[in-house]
Amino acid sequence: MSSFNLTSPSPPKFILNGIPGLEAAHIWISIPLSTFYIISLLGNFMVLFVVAKEETLHKPMYLLLCMLALTEIGGTTCVVPKALCTFWFGCKTITVDGCLTQMFFLYMFVAIHSAVLVTMAFDRYVAICDPLRYATILTNARIAKLGLVCLTRAVLFVLPVPLLLRRLPFCANRLIPHTYCEHMAVVKMSCGDTTVDRTYGMMITFVIIGLDLTLIGLSYGLIIRSVLRIPSKKAHRKALNTCTAHICVILMSYTPYLFTALTHRFGRGIATHVHDLLANLYCLVPPMLNPIIYGMKIKELREKVEKYTGRM
Repeated sequence: MSSFNLTSPSPPKFILNGIPGLEAAHIWISIPLSTFYIISLLGNFMVLFVVAKEETLHKPMYLLLCMLALTEIGGTTCVVPKALCTFWFGCKTITVDGCLTQMFFLYMFVAIHSAVLVTMAFDRYVAICDPLRYATILTNARIAKLGLVCLTRAVLFVLPVPLLLRRLPFCANRLIPHTYCEHMAVVKMSCGDTTVDRTYGMMITFVIIGLDLTLIGLSYGLIIRSVLRIPSKKAHRKALNTCTAHICVILMSYTPYLFTALTHRFGRGIATHVHDLLANLYCLVPPMLNPIIYGMKIKELREKVEKYTGRM
């Protein structure tokens, strides 16, 4: 079988095939896809706008919400515009560098998103378990430093993914059965030894997501232990109510990601179009719903949003 190498002088292009088996429905699929994307952008930009305009919201919790919103805007924008070009205009080709760049930024935003959720769990732990020292432990400057740590960690872990792919020879079949450059879909096109790529991809999934879920679980274990020591049941509900929005976002973020990642590697009996639909829903549904959840659950944020939306 003929092959090509990504380091050749004129590297060929890849072809993003959209959702194989549902080509006739691409236009119909693009309607909810674009609708979810617009709602996601509006919701997350609204969070950024309101927090930026209101000085009373310049607090660690709201700065973390802004970080979360930025990762969701970035992650969806890495995927949706190119997918819509495929569905609407049949623009299926993507350059090798474009494919690897898309992959890098997509997974970088996923890694930052996960790290921000860990930081938010720590924020809830300090707020409930050590409220008197909250203002001194979590200052705005410290949150900014934690954000830089999240970014640095994501870049260091994700950067080897496209760099490892560049060294591989790829088969003449350049068709990616997906709407974006998903790591395993690109790896499966290689004619060379992909052991390192597969191992590293699995490793960062379990290291980043596994470690972050462990830290989140530890934080909530300590929160529950602290709450149970409070004699008042009303205080129990009040303390736990401050965590419900974060818990909902965690469930919506990690559950579909782990399902998508694991089925792509082990779910050989699942149809390709099911993989692709789930992957696209993962990229869109949590970013669309997260601002709504926080807007409903956090009274102060809801009031400020209503203040600005009421003027429109």
